Amino acid sequence: MNVYRRAVLHGWRMLAALILSITIVLAVDQFYGHSTLAFAAAIIGLVIVNAPMLRFNCPTCGKNLFFRGVFVVPWPNKTCGKCGTHLDQDGPDQLHQNR
Repeated sequence: MNVYRRAVLHGWRMLAALILSITIVLAVDQFYGHSTLAFAAAIIGLVIVNAPMLRFNCPTCGKNLFFRGVFVVPWPNKTCGKCGTHLDQDGPDQLHQNR
């Protein structure tokens, strides 16, 4: 599986974790009242689930697929913004720049 497909799966996992975190916070709020502990647990859980994002890098130059300049976005680039490598291709031609 290429780096782009793995990064896309991570994006879907993050969406699922976000929905789960929101649901837990809303459920705790509904049944027990406002709780900063539930909110803190949701934030810590999201940080832990999102930590693997830092490993999705271009195999050619090492630029992260989720970073666009100083911004972090929830979906990865198909083409490296630094070197132009097409990250959604399998095989040995994945590392070559297609111009």
